[in-house]
Amino acid sequence: MKYKTSQLIMIWFLPLIVIGGLFYPLLGYIMVGFMAFFLVFAYFNKRYWCWYLCPRGAFLDIVLNKISLRKPVPKFFTQPWFRWSIFWLFMTILVLRLIHSGGDLLIIGGIFVSICIITTILSIILGIPLKSRAWCTFCPMGTLQDKVSSLKKKAH
Repeated sequence: MKYKTSQLIMIWFLPLIVIGGLFYPLLGYIMVGFMAFFLVFAYFNKRYWCWYLCPRGAFLDIVLNKISLRKPVPKFFTQPWFRWSIFWLFMTILVLRLIHSGGDLLIIGGIFVSICIITTILSIILGIPLKSRAWCTFCPMGTLQDKVSSLKKKAH
């Protein structure tokens, strides 16, 4: 499988945030920057971020794909009700954790690091028995990007 140069570059952000963020929680803000930039980018280029620039997606393609059993993803993973349920679950947890952070920048950075760690663990658990990118079928960021890109269609 040939990987995009962008994936070979972006894959290094995953260990930076997941491992480095354990020692320096402010690295979690890299996630915030990526999410903000690529959410705007999604308006023009749909889920380009997911396929070519997502550090986790690069990891799933380059590393996990080698050990994945590549079984089909359950149909309900792709259903809007499931995708939006996961989105709102993650957003609720995020908002509650942010409220409880007391505005502490280190704690907030750590919240984003922990989200990255949890979602990476989930993506590995799902990606071994299923297709390596099983997580991507209902990733909250991808779900939101789909919605943002659909706004452009409605505007035209």
